[in-house]
Amino acid sequence: MRISKAGLLVVTAIVIPIVVELRTALSWFGIELSILEGVALGVAVVLAIVVWAVWPSDGNGSTETEPTGPE
Repeated sequence: MRISKAGLLVVTAIVIPIVVELRTALSWFGIELSILEGVALGVAVVLAIVVWAVWPSDGNGSTETEPTGPE
């Protein structure tokens, strides 16, 4: 994982109020989001963060950090 489980929990806890306040900020510009759309946006953001967090750091799907080869 790229981030600890505790760190992931903290990031998730911070994202939820940001999404709620985003609904308010967008309403100032005449863009109305329903509660369901806000929930969907929040779930999408949290899911994207979780996918990023569990994706291996090297980017190719391998959990190896050292190159493998003949010694």
